[in-house]
Amino acid sequence: VAMAATRSVMRAVRVFEFGGPEVLKLQSDVLVPVPKENQVLIKVHACGVNPVETYIRSGTYARKPALPYTPGSDVAGVIESVGEHVTAFKKGDRVFTLETVSGGYAEYAVAAANRVFPLPDKLDFRQGAAIGVPYFTAYRALFQKGCAKAGESVLVHGASGGVGLAACQIARACGLKVLGTAGTEEGMNVILRNGAHQAFNHRDPNYTERIKACTGPGGVDIIIEMLSNVNLDADLQLLSCAGRVMVVGCRGRIEINPRDTMSKESSIIGVSLFLATEEERHECATAVLDGIEAGWLKPVVGLEYPLEKVAKAHEDIICSSGARGKMVLLL
Repeated sequence: VAMAATRSVMRAVRVFEFGGPEVLKLQSDVLVPVPKENQVLIKVHACGVNPVETYIRSGTYARKPALPYTPGSDVAGVIESVGEHVTAFKKGDRVFTLETVSGGYAEYAVAAANRVFPLPDKLDFRQGAAIGVPYFTAYRALFQKGCAKAGESVLVHGASGGVGLAACQIARACGLKVLGTAGTEEGMNVILRNGAHQAFNHRDPNYTERIKACTGPGGVDIIIEMLSNVNLDADLQLLSCAGRVMVVGCRGRIEINPRDTMSKESSIIGVSLFLATEEERHECATAVLDGIEAGWLKPVVGLEYPLEKVAKAHEDIICSSGARGKMVLLL
């Protein structure tokens, strides 16, 4: 009976071949998925757009979904129906997800119940779509992989996007000294409003010298790196003894001198939310929900696009002059 109330077809973005943004096809006759056991069906109000979704779409990423597929993992919306054995949610609940089974660039999405979390009333759906991947990734990079401690310093290299702002907010709330870089004046202002003690413009040719002047001879303890193919060599010069670079984003190759890691016993550590264990995801979720409750976790929403403009969103997230928060699709 519950399913009869739901329309049987929906609008959804489908990818039939890997390639540029033009392979994202909006279709209006996609079947609404049905939740299986331990799954929920969500009526999507907003869906986050992440850089990794552009890499997957291009076919150059390590993980290749079976074609055709619908991209998107961070949705926020309302529970439409639940599958068997789901007790944590009911129809009408406001929720956000960490990932979806059927794809988030759609009017309805199925997700595993253990990847779905309650969306508190103090956040709107646009903000809900900006939580999952950015905040879980930032928390994992800082604490689960980076072993950050209060009193340490962190440089968020590329701080004005979704993960960067999440890292600034989390690090500040947890007692770290937070430095951030952005590519525009506006981006620098955004990161200063969201936890950074100091901001630097990474388009300024001398910006690494300014960071060194700020951190002194000790260097910076942790670098959260969004564009390691450009910055990794310079990052190694900025680190403290036993400092670590957390590689969150990369778009190609780079040459480094491994001797730079020996002189400081520094580490280069890759971060992949995809590899998190159930326990680690649970730890991330607890930290995130506590942060929302405490009031310091406030997702910053950047550019917003209707579903029809999804190709433009994929173009802009890679080519735009500087991020200002999390990019979202609105439904």
